[in-house]
Order: sequence, then structure tokens, then C-alpha cells
Amino acid sequence: MASPESPQSPGGGYTGPVPPGGWAQPPAAPMGQMPMSHGALAGWGSRVGAYLLDILILLVPTAILIAIVVAAALGSDAAGIVTGIVSLLVYITVTLLYAPLLMKREGPNNGQTWGKQVVGIRAVRDSGQPFDFGSAALREVVLKGLAVVIAASIIPIIPWFLNYFWPLWDDQNRALHDMVVSTHVVRA
Repeated sequence: MASPESPQSPGGGYTGPVPPGGWAQPPAAPMGQMPMSHGALAGWGSRVGAYLLDILILLVPTAILIAIVVAAALGSDAAGIVTGIVSLLVYITVTLLYAPLLMKREGPNNGQTWGKQVVGIRAVRDSGQPFDFGSAALREVVLKGLAVVIAASIIPIIPWFLNYFWPLWDDQNRALHDMVVSTHVVRA
């Protein structure tokens, strides 16, 4: 029961006078819901399409690197080893930097890899902040990459399955990595 000093509505909210100075508590969005200013949620199919395009974009240079390594190895053992090591380092560097560098771009392409850009979706942070290199690297490299790989080394296949299929039954189409870093994928 409410005391006379603290009037409350039947739903439990405060209905008393507004404090002097014009201050009023802004209405809160329900916990875990995306601000409506971000746009319509992207579907699972477009997310998968963007992911496959990003893999293809990284696969073509990888195939070229493999061809160079094989050609060098056929010519000389030492050249093959050196070319293989350099190619591996280049591949790892490009793979780790691809998504964070693209997602940190300014303007309407912020939150987009080339795959997301082609299918017309982008990742947005629930805070409304644009992606910077650190937040993009956390989402794309640490969570989608390393955390899933580490978890899959303990329990094979299930972490990948759960992370990539979770949007199918989540009411906000979020994958597990989206929930951890408070992001949504929306139509661009």
C-alpha cells in the first residue's frame, strides 16, 4: 500500500508532482530491446548471405596465395618454405583485419563488411555509437572467431551451430555474439 508521501499508480509507477526545474525521468525502453531509430531488423537469410560473401571475398586471395606457394615450392624447397610462411602471415593478417577495418568506416557504411554492404545490411551498436576498430574487432574477431573456435575445441560443432542459428528463434534476430556486445543487424 502506498503511503500519502509517495503517490503511486495501480501499476506501481510514481504519479506525484514533477520536481521543480522541469526535470522528469525519461521513459525507459524495455530491457534488451533495440532502440527503434536503428531500423528494421535484418533477416537470417541476409545475414547468412553476407557471411558467405565475406568468406568468398577472403577465399579468392587465399586461392591465389596457395597457387603462388605451390609454384614456388615446385621451383625450390627454400623458396616454397619462405613463400609459404610469408603467405600464411599475410593471410592471417588480412583475415583478422578485414572485418574490423571495414566496419569502422565513417558514415552509412559503418558496421558493414563488403558482404553486408552487398546484401544491404549492417551491424549497429545498441548504444547508438558508431563502430570503431576496437568494438568491431571484439565483435568480429574475438567473439565470432576466437571464442567460437575455443568453445568448439571443447564441444565440437555445437558453438558454431548455436551462434549462427540463434537468430532463427531469437525475437530480435540476434546471434549469441550480438547479445554479448549489445548489437543488432539491421537493413541498411
